[in-house]
Amino acid sequence: MPHIPWLDSSELRFPDIDNALEDPNGLLAVGGDLSPERLLEAYRHGIFPWYETPQPILWWSPQPRAVLFPERLHISRSLRKALRRGDYHLSADRCFGDVVDACAALSPKRPGTWITDDMRRAYQRLHELGWAHSIEVWQNGELIGGLYGLALGRVFFGESMFSKRSNGSKIALVALCCHLQQWGFELIDCQVGNDYLYSMGAETLPRQQFKNLLAEHAQPGEADTAPWHLATHSLLAACYE
Repeated sequence: MPHIPWLDSSELRFPDIDNALEDPNGLLAVGGDLSPERLLEAYRHGIFPWYETPQPILWWSPQPRAVLFPERLHISRSLRKALRRGDYHLSADRCFGDVVDACAALSPKRPGTWITDDMRRAYQRLHELGWAHSIEVWQNGELIGGLYGLALGRVFFGESMFSKRSNGSKIALVALCCHLQQWGFELIDCQVGNDYLYSMGAETLPRQQFKNLLAEHAQPGEADTAPWHLATHSLLAACYE
């Protein structure tokens, strides 16, 4: 069986992602911790934690990589109608913890979650430091959809999303893409693709191309921790007419 490095809690350096396993696809390392410093180092190099209790922390970098270029977002005709209808309200970073909790909520279709208590605390800390952000979609005062992730340089690293009503998560993704374009972001890292993401315009990139994009665009800057503020829903309709 291939050797998987066990990370020392005192060492932040990760193996190069070219060393990730083919099976299971992308497994790179085990152990370490979820400190802000380690997480930022991981994401900057295309690595993310993904595990379930009682597993140790597992670090991944799959090949190929699912990504979404904000300007290539695909919006269906029915979603365009929902955007124009405007019976929703958008916010950013208003209730980060609630978004994470909604993404982690269990259901008959999802009896387990990788968003462990340690993961919640870790990303809440990143949010408090200004690196992690959430987008919320509201309807009649109820949180009906949202997403969260990290922003480093001009790359947004998406973590998870949820929807309690029709189009809730899709409107959140449209809001994200629209504003990332306004702010000069180049890329959304989707980590692992699925039919939902591909229907919205996600695509896959070879590892080397993904590494090149990160080297160019995912270098943290002083402005990265500034608070996020969203425009009204009318901007979304204007972005994607």
